[in-house]
Amino acid sequence: MGALARLDEIAAKFNLRLDPDRPVSSLAVGEQQRLEVIKALFRGARLLILDEPTAVLAPEEAEGLFKALRAMTSEGLGIIFISHKLTEVRAITDRCVVLRHGRVVGSIAEPAKTSSSEMARLMCGQEIVPPQRPASEPGAVILSLDDVSTDRHGGMRLAGVSLSVREGEILGIAGVTGNGQRALADVVAGMLAPSAGTLKIAGAKVVPYGPRRVQEMGLGRIPEDRMTQGMVTALPLADSMVLPRVGTAAFSARGLLKPGAIQAFAEEQIRAFDIRCPGPMARAGSLSGGNMQKALLARELAFDPKVLIVAQPTRGLDVGAARFVHERFLDLRARRRGLIVISEDLEELLTLSDRIAVLYEGRVAGILPADEATIEKLGLLMTGAH
Repeated sequence: MGALARLDEIAAKFNLRLDPDRPVSSLAVGEQQRLEVIKALFRGARLLILDEPTAVLAPEEAEGLFKALRAMTSEGLGIIFISHKLTEVRAITDRCVVLRHGRVVGSIAEPAKTSSSEMARLMCGQEIVPPQRPASEPGAVILSLDDVSTDRHGGMRLAGVSLSVREGEILGIAGVTGNGQRALADVVAGMLAPSAGTLKIAGAKVVPYGPRRVQEMGLGRIPEDRMTQGMVTALPLADSMVLPRVGTAAFSARGLLKPGAIQAFAEEQIRAFDIRCPGPMARAGSLSGGNMQKALLARELAFDPKVLIVAQPTRGLDVGAARFVHERFLDLRARRRGLIVISEDLEELLTLSDRIAVLYEGRVAGILPADEATIEKLGLLMTGAH
């Protein structure tokens, strides 16, 4: 069997579809993770280590992967399944080891018989209570896309997308990786100009189009890839904390930086958000994923955006860090700001969102109020069923 045929067989068997002719550089983060799974299977590994493998899958695809994993273990293969999705850990694993701060803090012999809350308590050292989304009446539309189309971007183009988010509302965006989420995020952030349609913030059309303009109009952004798009990992944390606004009077004058002001700002945010690091001059890349996400949140919220767009906000974070992030989002909502949350974690979207829009092949497959949405309904829309 040739290599392409073998790849196609693996992709079909494990619901890990990728175009083998696409450059790796064009793949979104989730697609790159999917590619790593395919590579390991292609090499015929006898021990497979899966780190957050379902972050890129629709519910139906995740269940297909679980069936495949069970078949592998029945044939003698070993699987190490690393996940923050405790319901999946309980469903798929035979034995569970819990880590906290690099140490083993517990071993669970029968995960299926252990509650998610008990697992979360072991992970965080305390009881974790999910934040509640109180009832709220959204206000005026604060950001809108009207019939927006784009050229191909990140493997997918947008085709006639119309969406809006209102004051005091969280709009969730669901979809299997590669169905237009990256293009949508970059259009809203001013990084990708639409080939057709318009983007408006607070009723005003974005002109001229670009990231600086949308920022000036009140948009905050936390990108999907913290390491390459969110921060300059080789430089001190303080530099990344002011990066989008380094040219403002607060941090520079006559083309020269104000190191004292930059460091003071970073120190203030480190205290306010409990960012665990040696200090503002620590290399940004040395932070854990959760602390890096806190730093990005602190950076954006410090400038009080009218609307915040965030992609995959808790990917790779433990339940404690994820709860912190969710609380900050709900705080913004309570202050009548608008949020767009792009996530492949449907439970996260159902917890946070007031409405959930599903992208499929660059189009809006459907928009559901949160109280009418279920994982099953969203999963069907994510796979193209209407």
